Amino acid sequence: MKSRIVYPFYFLALGWLLLLACNNKEPVPVPVPPPPVFAKGADISWVTEMESAGRSFYTAAGQPQECMQLLKSLGMNSIRIRVWVNPAGGWNNMADVIAKALRAKNLGMRIMIDFHYSDTWADPGQQTIPAAWAAMDLTAMQTAVYNHTYIVLDNLKQNGITPEWVQVGNEVNNGMLWPMGKASTNMASFAALFKQGYSAVKAVYPDAKVILHLSNGFDNALYRWLLDGLKTNGAGWDVTGMSLYPDPANWQTTNSQCLANVNDMISRYQKPVMICETGMSWDQPTASYQFHADLIAKMKAVPNNMGLGVFYWEPESYNNWQGYTLGAFDNSGKPTHAMDAFQ
Repeated sequence: MKSRIVYPFYFLALGWLLLLACNNKEPVPVPVPPPPVFAKGADISWVTEMESAGRSFYTAAGQPQECMQLLKSLGMNSIRIRVWVNPAGGWNNMADVIAKALRAKNLGMRIMIDFHYSDTWADPGQQTIPAAWAAMDLTAMQTAVYNHTYIVLDNLKQNGITPEWVQVGNEVNNGMLWPMGKASTNMASFAALFKQGYSAVKAVYPDAKVILHLSNGFDNALYRWLLDGLKTNGAGWDVTGMSLYPDPANWQTTNSQCLANVNDMISRYQKPVMICETGMSWDQPTASYQFHADLIAKMKAVPNNMGLGVFYWEPESYNNWQGYTLGAFDNSGKPTHAMDAFQ
């Protein structure tokens, strides 16, 4: 009888001791992932066209260097490339996009793809339907948006290219594919078209972040109106994108207004923010440096790493290329002091 009583209590006591030992162990620390790398980049979509026209790019010391390699040496880690549907001159079509994306990939740079859904520039003043889509109704247009997005991205994927971000539309302050997708007259149609672009991106690259991109990053009322409209109509996005082109005389005010808008967008929609386009007159290098350095610092300081990065729009343009004067290279093709903000 004695052994029958002692052994059960023995094993019960041993079990309690083991339980106490386990409970007294130091907690195993959970690995904390590193914060995302801040994106410092440029839209360089003109580069192949400039090279074809005989333009070259030079270091500050005057040595010729391939454009993307030069930008990387100046501190940039990301490249943005625009896509047009069927452009008259061929520049920014799918083949041109793939050629530029391959160059960026081979340099180890991160990639953003920017769909304009037009044969030419799409921005707050024009969102022209591609000629081949002109007779389409809304249902057919949704299919066209999906197919165009899918085909371009799938071809990038077949070439081993993985964009980190994809813009569905460019500066869509009032929607895209006018008049059908004009937000001020038919927000629901714009949302329907946007959703098709979003779905196509995720079908090819499930991990890519879809950017909703507007201009005038200081205009809080614009952003609230457009983003609320899309959300109400069931459209989703992953990153809120902004453009910011201040006057050299008042960039401080513009940056402060933009930061307030950035924080409000994060609070309202719980989405991180990217500055997808910036620029300032090339002959104001000191003001441009100060503006960009301050903007980068402000975005880096946004809480919880929700300020993802800053992209300069076509900094490599110089000597009045296509009439554009907001680049960051001088008339001899060398980077100005403005580029030091990205170091």
